[in-house]
Amino acid sequence: MAAASLASLASAARAGDHRATASLVRIAERGGAEADHLERELRQGAPLAAHRIGITGVPGAGKSTLVSQLVTAFRQRGARVAVVAVDPSSPFTGGALLGDRVRMQQHAEDPCVFIRSMATRGMLGGLAQASNAVADTLAALGYDPVIIETVGVGQDELDIAAAAHTTLVVLVPTLGDEVQGLKAGLMEIGDAMVVNKADLPSSAAFVRDLHATLALRRLSGQEPPPLHATTATTGEGLAALCDWLFARDEARAGWMSEREALRRRWALESEVAARIRQLVAARLAAQPELCGQVERGEVGTHEAAAQLLRSTEPD
Repeated sequence: MAAASLASLASAARAGDHRATASLVRIAERGGAEADHLERELRQGAPLAAHRIGITGVPGAGKSTLVSQLVTAFRQRGARVAVVAVDPSSPFTGGALLGDRVRMQQHAEDPCVFIRSMATRGMLGGLAQASNAVADTLAALGYDPVIIETVGVGQDELDIAAAAHTTLVVLVPTLGDEVQGLKAGLMEIGDAMVVNKADLPSSAAFVRDLHATLALRRLSGQEPPPLHATTATTGEGLAALCDWLFARDEARAGWMSEREALRRRWALESEVAARIRQLVAARLAAQPELCGQVERGEVGTHEAAAQLLRSTEPD
């Protein structure tokens, strides 16, 4: 697409044209040369970095309902809000199952809210490979905050902590063995912890155990993150969580520049890794005989890898 066309789309998107925004997001998601042109176009005169709020947690924790409530709260403050909702991939089409968008239908007609569902397409870490590029595009188009909701993740799928400036870890009082569920991984990345579905009978004990677990951080000189108990379906506890988020958002000048530098470094590493994976796939496709020998057990993987790497070395 010509630079003039990209500039025209960007101008329309900044004015609230959702079709133009969707077109630019699709370009960013596809990647390639056109996405590179778009990145350069949007970098010109782009606003300061938008506050990226990551919402992650175990499957079934009510993350999408919570996100919908947060969108409402930020809209009441006059913000233009974007949501990048990462869904599981369809086993048939590879596309997103769109569960997140279904739960946010109340915002569908709001011209100041843009919601994009994306499929993981097999990526670990709770994010799709293109999630960061899409979030970059939406931030450059004037959406602030940009809320990134991950697919339900486990203890070690934690890319959201690098992709966001503020990470909310959403848990539910139904994990079974609470001690095992609260050991590591998710517990270590949250700027705030949210126990959703706090109306469940086991929630009081769960919140008490979680408070005790988080307090152990003081033994190593760390201040534990705040803990909020919410019931997103009714709005219970949302006011306190939103007050904390708004205060953090308003104080961004004092803390966000360091997070943004780390985020950009992570984005660079992620993009380089993705392109290397593409190169590896192309090299393997160009060596069917060697791949066949490995598959038949005639050549070991170490030996085959060494051969492939030697074939990529300059003469």
